[in-house]
Amino acid sequence: MSNVLILGGDGYLGWPTAMNLSMQGYDVTVADNYTKRDACVKLDVAALYPVPTLVERAKLWYELTGKEIKVAIGNLQDPEMMRGFFNGRVTYAWAINKNFSGIPETVIHYAEQASQPYSMLNYTYANQTLQNNLLVTNNLMFAMRDYSRDTHMVKLGTMGEYGAPNIDIEEGWLDVEHNGRKQKFLYPRQGGSVYQVSKVMDTDLLWLGVRMWGLKVTDLMQGAVYGIETEESKIDSRLNTMFTYDEVFGTIINRFITQAVAGHPLTVYGSGGQMRGMLNIQDTLQCVSASVNTPAKNGELRIFNQIMEKFSISELAEMTKKVGDSLGYNVEITKIPNPRKEAENHYFNPKYQKLLDLGVKPHYLTDEVMSRMFKIVNQYKNNIRDDILFKGIIKW
Repeated sequence: MSNVLILGGDGYLGWPTAMNLSMQGYDVTVADNYTKRDACVKLDVAALYPVPTLVERAKLWYELTGKEIKVAIGNLQDPEMMRGFFNGRVTYAWAINKNFSGIPETVIHYAEQASQPYSMLNYTYANQTLQNNLLVTNNLMFAMRDYSRDTHMVKLGTMGEYGAPNIDIEEGWLDVEHNGRKQKFLYPRQGGSVYQVSKVMDTDLLWLGVRMWGLKVTDLMQGAVYGIETEESKIDSRLNTMFTYDEVFGTIINRFITQAVAGHPLTVYGSGGQMRGMLNIQDTLQCVSASVNTPAKNGELRIFNQIMEKFSISELAEMTKKVGDSLGYNVEITKIPNPRKEAENHYFNPKYQKLLDLGVKPHYLTDEVMSRMFKIVNQYKNNIRDDILFKGIIKW
């Protein structure tokens, strides 16, 4: 079996990815240090339902499927923790077979602070974002350089790296002609938060590693993800991923649906004309799997724009209202002064063909898909904390 290491395996995307690849037959190891859980406690926000620890989830997965997901708990900002996954010195918090799995053929890098608002709360949170995101990426890059230049890194970037340019957004690269000469460059990026700028720096770091040492990297510029269920989580609800709905960690559709179920107006920032690339959580799994199964070449930084469709914030709010009203929720929409510094009406034409060419079959945002999410969230309606649906703590 191919050996896959997932960094950030406790997160919204990390745990579903671990189950998905394990079910496909990969030998999966996950690493995390519960940074996201700790941040939720510190900011007094909560998930929609209790989520077992990573060790508890791995044990449950083994009991239900007979498949092992090894777990390591520790801070990947420590270079020796990272290097342990390549030199055999890793200590597992849980595993059936405690023996070293071997140098990973693929590393999926989710281990970053992934919230724009969190990174902009104040300088402390900005520093934490930069320190975590850049050190973890740098540690991984040097571990690959020193131990295994044939390991394929699949890293999660963000469409937010591009900002809102007034030209088409290509998939990572742009052909430039200047004074009669031509060259391909990384597409110009202008992130609008410390988090997004940290991802720009990640990309630059990895482009250095690719050029200097022939590393092989796939950088996935992901849009906003929505959803709860995956095929694997349907086995048992205790396998559900961590679903947050507050203004710091909740993604836009997840937030809107939870607000609607709780009877809270949908909070649209500013005019609502901001455009977003969207994808279902099941498509994240497809995109990552396709990237793992068709790796980049040595000396290649391959960039895919990982979205399946695009909407304005107002369009998403109106869709939520339409479906919510049909289910009897009497949804209201309120536009509030935008706490973010961002363009509220802008050109947005990203290319996103390469993952489709690899065989990804999109799950589109339909009324039926949104209705199913309403029904799942409603099961946990009594858990929703009204005080964290919108605190108004964000200000760029």
